[in-house]
Amino acid sequence: MIDFLRYNFLFSLILLSCSSAENVARPSDVQLRMETSLGTIEIEVDVAAAPVTAKNFLRLADNGHLDGGTFYRTVSPDNDKGSPVISVIQGGIFDAEGPFPPIVHETTKDTGLLHVDGAISMARGAVGTATTEFFICVGDQPALDYGAMRNPDKQGFAVFGRVVKGMDVVKAIHDQPSDAPTESDYMRGQIIEEPVGIIAVKRVVSRAPE
Repeated sequence: MIDFLRYNFLFSLILLSCSSAENVARPSDVQLRMETSLGTIEIEVDVAAAPVTAKNFLRLADNGHLDGGTFYRTVSPDNDKGSPVISVIQGGIFDAEGPFPPIVHETTKDTGLLHVDGAISMARGAVGTATTEFFICVGDQPALDYGAMRNPDKQGFAVFGRVVKGMDVVKAIHDQPSDAPTESDYMRGQIIEEPVGIIAVKRVVSRAPE
């Protein structure tokens, strides 16, 4: 009986150890802290699911290119001229060229990462033109996924991570007054009057191999 109890105890420890290992963050996770003038946003980047897009963003962060950028655009059903309407905030360094070449487009069909509440994704014009500009979803935005009708090409946008802390800051940015002048009729009413500064973007935890 004692040997049987000892066996059960050891087997339980093995199961507990396996269960605990499964609850540890995935090896692909890289965590970033984005300090803004309205507060801190913590972001988890999924290098395994979206290697091209995630590594591009990490390269921007690691080299300080995002420091001094801004959140300059807020889109909501009240001011959106696209269809279906969406709710996002957009930020970056507002540089069409960027310090690195444009990246290959990783669709949500390719990665399995969808535009759910708090998802962070790359802004783009045509497919394969994303460089430095990104956006964060406020609420689920399936219209931005692969196959949806937001873009005529139906390729959607490239999600590469999600906000794990600081959605209150995201929503505060989303609520900023947005009547700044713009030459774009499409973005009229979406440009934040006092852009929210991105002070610094730094790694907090990196479990992904370099």
